Amino acid sequence: MARKVIDEPSEDIVANARKERAERRGPFSRFALFIRQVIAELRKVVTPTRRELVSYTIVVLVFVVIMMAIVTGLDTVFSLLVNFLFGDPSVVTG
Repeated sequence: MARKVIDEPSEDIVANARKERAERRGPFSRFALFIRQVIAELRKVVTPTRRELVSYTIVVLVFVVIMMAIVTGLDTVFSLLVNFLFGDPSVVTG
């Protein structure tokens, strides 16, 4: 099972960001700070186990299939309703 990580910025990152902000550096320094912060956040990422990954994948696929069925059903109902109200466009009167 994956570790539980509290999603709070660590004190050293906050302190470094405040220090950098106080110094008012140029655009390249701000970009470097951004990259350092991104790397620090990526170190907190926990990779799911194979079992969790399979479980999540199945949940997503089932959800997508259910949503496709709902949208298909609504599309069919609205199509029948429009054809009933305005006539069947495939029938050409002449």
